[in-house]
Amino acid sequence: MVDKFNSAIKNTNFFKLDKKTQEFIKNFSSNFHLSFQEIRNIITIANDLEIWDEGKLEELISIKNDTEDKRQQKKAILKDLKQKYENLKNRPNSYKGFNPKESYHSKNVKTEVTSKESLGLGDCPVASEKTRCCNLLTLDAVESCGFDCSYCSIQSFYNQNRVVFNKNFPKKLKEIKLNPKKRYHIGTGQSSDSLMWGNKEGVLDALFEFARENKNVLLEFKTKSNNIKYILENDVPKNIVCTWSLNTPTIIENEEHLTARLQDRLKAARRVADKGVKVGFHFHPIVEYEGYLKEYNELFKMVSGSFSANEIMMISFGTLTYIKPVLKALRARDFKSKIYQMPLVDAEGKFSYPIETKIEMFKNAYEAFKPWHKEVFFYLCMEPHSLWRECFGYEYKDNSEFEKDMIENYFKKANK
Repeated sequence: MVDKFNSAIKNTNFFKLDKKTQEFIKNFSSNFHLSFQEIRNIITIANDLEIWDEGKLEELISIKNDTEDKRQQKKAILKDLKQKYENLKNRPNSYKGFNPKESYHSKNVKTEVTSKESLGLGDCPVASEKTRCCNLLTLDAVESCGFDCSYCSIQSFYNQNRVVFNKNFPKKLKEIKLNPKKRYHIGTGQSSDSLMWGNKEGVLDALFEFARENKNVLLEFKTKSNNIKYILENDVPKNIVCTWSLNTPTIIENEEHLTARLQDRLKAARRVADKGVKVGFHFHPIVEYEGYLKEYNELFKMVSGSFSANEIMMISFGTLTYIKPVLKALRARDFKSKIYQMPLVDAEGKFSYPIETKIEMFKNAYEAFKPWHKEVFFYLCMEPHSLWRECFGYEYKDNSEFEKDMIENYFKKANK
């Protein structure tokens, strides 16, 4: 029995748990002869409860001291535990009294410069034919991010405490051979924040030059920072757009650690727009929690009240979508978060909210910007095809049609 238990806890977060919870699991496993998989499932539940700040495993399990058959009792206990666990996932989260700052320790980020032969230009890493994708090309100007958002998938691809700059980046960027007859949409905010590092190691110098030399490229800088010094101090090519990922104060405060606050992001975007540079906004991820629609509507009003439609190139909506390796990485974090305390239903081979919840959040968001519908390009990021008609009233037949319409709209707005 001991050997089975020791084998079951390998490659789990057992030793991250509170000591009392560890002891409880050991005793519970021994007394009720839990199977290998039952031990692992209980560890996952215990770990989630601690991360979500929803109490301890032992508080959710009630063991009766009677003569009931142990197998029947185990079955009843595990069934009851599963139901309580599912209830916690299926109800809208509450951030009242939630304080992740008590458990959060700022990560010790170290930057390094290395020489890499590859440039890191390729398809969006989450691209899929199962969802409507804009066929964005991503450019890894920097690898890994200095911010620490609890939901971020970058941490599952890179060492979260190590940010890498490629010494060969300017040279490799100049060597890119693009089809002069084709127009491209390239983003630099997939593997790291586009602006938080400024012009460190000449990254922005190289990207600005690349934009000037390739007029057929729409180059997007996506950020959660307010580091716009380089943008304000330099002539910005018309084919560069600066976009901000925005969220409600509740989500920024509790889940987007180290990032610029909402008002600072909006002020930075306003100053960039005042310079004549086109800007955009990504409301991604929209997160369901108690009162979320009201707070998001307040955010949408802030944006529509601070900018005019002719200044905005695009607005996108998206939500939490996970693959198993990312969920595993999130569960290994050392601070509290409610971000994946959600139903996690199947979503084209990934995990996300139920379709009904998505319709509610996206339809509400799109309607909030109704006056801008004919002047700004709106889209859903990596969502099922069916959601477009449900939320926007129209849809694209395939990804190529979506990409073509997007790029046409972007270049038209950029050249105004």
